[in-house]
Amino acid sequence: MPLSEHEQRMLEQMERALYAEDPKFATALEGSGLRTYTRRRVYQAVAGFLVGIALLMAGMVAKQVWLSVVGFLVMLGCAVLAVTGWRKAPKPGEQAAGAAGPHARRQSRQRRSVMDRIEQRWQKRRDEQGGH
Repeated sequence: MPLSEHEQRMLEQMERALYAEDPKFATALEGSGLRTYTRRRVYQAVAGFLVGIALLMAGMVAKQVWLSVVGFLVMLGCAVLAVTGWRKAPKPGEQAAGAAGPHARRQSRQRRSVMDRIEQRWQKRRDEQGGH
């Protein structure tokens, strides 16, 4: 269930307050959560790949071509998920080292400000369209 606009604003305010109060802690939480999520996604993709192999073999043994095709498609999809998840995963020391440097903080603020501007423009367009 998606959050309401009010809940999203409250969450954003809480995140900003956390970053303002203790940026090192907030960055550490953010990095470990992303790392855990991507690692779990890669593990799930590998498990799915193994299921795809089993389906492929079962289709060959049962002489059911459609089952082999489904197995191959499952393998292909899971391989893509594993590779993209692996590429997006931050390296174990990368997040902490990046948080310490002033350049990384400035870049993070710039990304947030860009996202804030995009969100403001989007909200403005939605408000203008809603009034007509």
